[in-house]
Amino acid sequence: MKNRNLIIKFNQALMTKKTAILTGFVLLKFVLQYVLISPEYDLQRDEYLHLDQANHLAWGYLSVPPVTSWISWIIKGLGNSVFWVKFFPALFGALTIVVVWKAIETLNGTLAALILGATGVLFSVLLRLNTLYQPNSLDVLCWTALYYVLIKYLNSRKTQWLYAGAVVFAIGFLNKYNIAFLLIGFVPALLLTPQRKLLINPHVVGAGLVALLLILPNLLWQYTNQFPVLFHMKELAEKQLVNVDRNAFLKAQLLFFVGSLPVIIAGIYALLVYKPFETYKSFAWAIGLTLGVFLYLKAKDYYAIGLYPIYLSFGSVFVANQLQTGWKRYLLPAIIALPVLFFIPMYQVAFPNKSPDYMVSHRATYQKLGQLRWEDGKDHALPQDYADMLGWRELAAKVDKVYTTLPGNTLVLCDNYGQAGAINFYTKRSVQAVSFNADYLNWFNLDQPYANLIRVKEAENQRDELNETSPYFRTSLAADSITNPFAREQGTTIFLFTGANVDIRQRIKHEIDEVNSQRR
Repeated sequence: MKNRNLIIKFNQALMTKKTAILTGFVLLKFVLQYVLISPEYDLQRDEYLHLDQANHLAWGYLSVPPVTSWISWIIKGLGNSVFWVKFFPALFGALTIVVVWKAIETLNGTLAALILGATGVLFSVLLRLNTLYQPNSLDVLCWTALYYVLIKYLNSRKTQWLYAGAVVFAIGFLNKYNIAFLLIGFVPALLLTPQRKLLINPHVVGAGLVALLLILPNLLWQYTNQFPVLFHMKELAEKQLVNVDRNAFLKAQLLFFVGSLPVIIAGIYALLVYKPFETYKSFAWAIGLTLGVFLYLKAKDYYAIGLYPIYLSFGSVFVANQLQTGWKRYLLPAIIALPVLFFIPMYQVAFPNKSPDYMVSHRATYQKLGQLRWEDGKDHALPQDYADMLGWRELAAKVDKVYTTLPGNTLVLCDNYGQAGAINFYTKRSVQAVSFNADYLNWFNLDQPYANLIRVKEAENQRDELNETSPYFRTSLAADSITNPFAREQGTTIFLFTGANVDIRQRIKHEIDEVNSQRR
């Protein structure tokens, strides 16, 4: 009885210690996500579009499924501040650490294994991914959570985990369709192992029906709107994926969790030969099959990021168990420290935590790393992603200034969704900018005529704007422009047209119909 009490006290103390350590990792995650972005930067163009979806709630969008809009609605309710915009991707990253931690516990990992896995997830590509408010952070969390649910089901055979998996898959699907590739890779992998008999369970069909029911509103939205996702995929394949280099894709996979690469490789090896992991052998085939599908489709490299956190769980348990005794136990601290050591130089160059002036003064370093090369094939002053986080406040302030001088209804029409979203996010004058680009195509308010037009044009598209649009208005002029020398939108011009002599809504409707016809 005395020994039993001692064991209970020891376990309680261990659980308290584990909880404290996990809490420390979660807090450190939040701190890092906020300090890795310099306040000199604005949000990134995609973030503005996602935030504006809160004002147009629907079961689907041309750009993404609906979950992002729901989160944006919450952010709006909390005040729409940058703090909350950055909070949610950081939260999803922190929860990814928690899920990996729980997976290691399910696999009977030691405290050392838990620390190894949490360190690997924390100091990885997720630090970069979780700086941006995009569907990608929740996508990685949903991949990790669904793999975790599969581990729990294979471990316990309890059908409740199948239904939990259905819910996780539905959330992931309604966030980003990318999670479908998890099942595309895992189901064939399961068929290659004795665990294939689990698919005969009628609850698999039941869970599938639950998932279908949950995602059905989005599927109906896609059907009603003539499946814009198919157009989006076709456009993506023709304009972006066609340029994907498969060798570059594979190289990127090695860099995403570079500090934990030995642990991930060890985890895949263990799934094939380690007796305690025999039940989970399908995971070994799943990673190969999923990567194979991505390679065949020439997917973007970051689509596969969600694959790796769960393999850190397997690898951490295996490595920690193998390095418990003898001289090998001295290797474990070094392996735990490896992701941290890789992070130290990355901190200097891989995050927007340095001012534009600093980057320009250290141009040689960034150029040597290839970070100044944009998609146009040319080197610029800043990395493209960072240049895409500048100039937006300036644009919104200048549009507001022009807008306040105008009598009557004014339409603010932009070239791209970044411009429209940024204006709507930063405006102090309740401006509601629109565009023929992305989801803004469906957000025009044509219930009333417009007397004036503020036209925001990209630098390369503005040459003939005055000649083409002036005939429809009494006065026209180039009112202002983005002057930030480091902004990707530098030179974007704000044209002002006043006193419409025609009903410009007819021309707007024609443009909308034309864009829609191209998407069919």
